[in-house]
Amino acid sequence: MNPIYNSIIGLYSFGADLAALRSAKVKKMIDGQKRAVATLREKLADGDRPIWFHAASLGEFEQGRPMIERLRREHPERKIVLSFFSPSGYEVRKNYDKVDAVVYLPFDKKKDVNKFLDALNPAVAIFIKYEIWPNYLEALSQRNIPTYLISAIFRRSQIFFKPLGAMMRNVLKSFSHIFVQDEDSVKLLSGVGIDNVTVAGDTRFDRVTDVMNSTVDIPGMSQFNKGRGADLIFGSSWREDEQYYIEWLNNNPTVTFIIAPHEFDDERLKKMRDSINGNVVYLSQYEKMFSGDEQSPRSSDPSMIRGIIVDSFGKLSSLYRFARVAYIGGGFGVGIHNINEAAVYGMPIVFGPQFSKFKEARDLVKRGGAFACKTKADVHDNLSRLTLDESVQEQAGKIAGEYIKENIGATDRIYPEIFK
Repeated sequence: MNPIYNSIIGLYSFGADLAALRSAKVKKMIDGQKRAVATLREKLADGDRPIWFHAASLGEFEQGRPMIERLRREHPERKIVLSFFSPSGYEVRKNYDKVDAVVYLPFDKKKDVNKFLDALNPAVAIFIKYEIWPNYLEALSQRNIPTYLISAIFRRSQIFFKPLGAMMRNVLKSFSHIFVQDEDSVKLLSGVGIDNVTVAGDTRFDRVTDVMNSTVDIPGMSQFNKGRGADLIFGSSWREDEQYYIEWLNNNPTVTFIIAPHEFDDERLKKMRDSINGNVVYLSQYEKMFSGDEQSPRSSDPSMIRGIIVDSFGKLSSLYRFARVAYIGGGFGVGIHNINEAAVYGMPIVFGPQFSKFKEARDLVKRGGAFACKTKADVHDNLSRLTLDESVQEQAGKIAGEYIKENIGATDRIYPEIFK
């Protein structure tokens, strides 16, 4: 591999070691990487040839999940290993019971790559959406291990299509096959000489449909707001989003809501609750009110609760069904989070301006099922229109729901090609 790339990865790794001295999140990642090989040796027997799925974080995991769970159903005898790069994926899914081991992926340094692959010894490697690590892919190719990229989407702005991107273009040739979301990706890849590509769609549509069709009990939620559900749900909320919509909530005191912060600690949750007018409780408190264990310290009457703040991970995708309009966070930061989890319930979606990387967001904005906001005024206008005008809400929600239905089936197209 290119020595310049190896130098960059070495510096990146060194920088992460320094960052771990003051960041608990980075320290978890570094410690987890150091345990990865030992975990594989503990979980796998000599001669095991597991199927390896790698996801950058939680969102990519959800894309790979339909493939993992189908493989587990159809071939329960096969060992499956799941790896993450980000702590936000690993820490939430480290006990995922459909695989035999969950580990952090060590940095893409040759020595670490070979140690990891020696311990793993995969029969097949499946990378999800964006994960393209040159040294891992080169080593997998040298070991003749079939390697796939699924639910990928490419844009002209990416390095693969730049004059200085020759090295990364060659890396893409290490994949046995690439399954992309759209025809534009096929054209871009064909233009740089990569033709082992199939349009298969996005497996996230299959995953959100599975979630919608499954029953997850969240005590008391079916009775929230006297059984009408929340007017609004704010999913994967970031501070940048909150500085816009909390003002709107305080100016519209009759609107009921659920807020699920993207990341949180006790201090962040308390500040959020205290900043919103009305009777607001944490989800854990609300659930206990219906289990008989404990009543909310702020209200003994569930019907008087205006809002719920989610103080646990893993419940957001099931909570969307208890609301009528969704605001998806991240759009005023690095990029929006998964809008399909909300759209599958046939509700309109609102988000910030950073959505161009997401095909489903672009499509829904064009169709009128989603609404992008550039300013605080845009956020306020869209929230007001969608919560107060039921006809607009219903029409936009129908568009969103139909879009999801149109795009189901990527897993059925990809799975037979990999596991013939």
